[in-house]
Amino acid sequence: MKRDEIKGRSKRVKRLLILSMSIAFIGFGAWFSTTNAATFLKGYLLFKTTQSDAKAATELVMADEKEQAAETEPTESEKKEVVYLEQPEQGENIGELIIPKLDATLPIIHGTDEEELEKGVGHFAESVLPGMEDNSVLSGHRDTVFRRLGEVGKGDLLIVETVAGKFTYKVRQVRIVDEDDRTVIVPKPKATLTVSTCYPFDFVGYAPERYILVADLVSSE
Repeated sequence: MKRDEIKGRSKRVKRLLILSMSIAFIGFGAWFSTTNAATFLKGYLLFKTTQSDAKAATELVMADEKEQAAETEPTESEKKEVVYLEQPEQGENIGELIIPKLDATLPIIHGTDEEELEKGVGHFAESVLPGMEDNSVLSGHRDTVFRRLGEVGKGDLLIVETVAGKFTYKVRQVRIVDEDDRTVIVPKPKATLTVSTCYPFDFVGYAPERYILVADLVSSE
């Protein structure tokens, strides 16, 4: 009889304990949801979710940039070192600039003084020769050799033929800059052709700006 009473009493104590704990948890939950701790936890969870989304977006952008870099990665023929046996003399004809869009073939003269520009497209002597790694800069008058250069734009081809080979460039960017803008002649990390002329094309007198084509080497022979 005593054993049954003890068991019954034990069961009642357990039920009472479980009931008390349930009430306590409910009360704690109600209190917690109204405190700064709940706000902090919600904010933390939101931060972690946002951080995860931002990381995923960053990885996606980086992957896209790598893919674009791979698409513009020079081929083996482009990586081949271009060798000129000797540096040309001022005023010397060093090759031809072919502009398929205009069906034009223009002589390239080493130097950009007025005497050279009267003969054709001038090669800025302080820049590398066409086909070489870095920035090769060509200039010409808008009212002579580059009369129609404004028709050439992004995606068009520029071909340079010299004693070192045939180099095909694709226009990547069109810029209009002030005449004193020195970024036109800055070094480049890969073989680049920069073509410059005065702008606007219909300007009467000395034009204050420059029309710039920036082209990347896409093949060499």
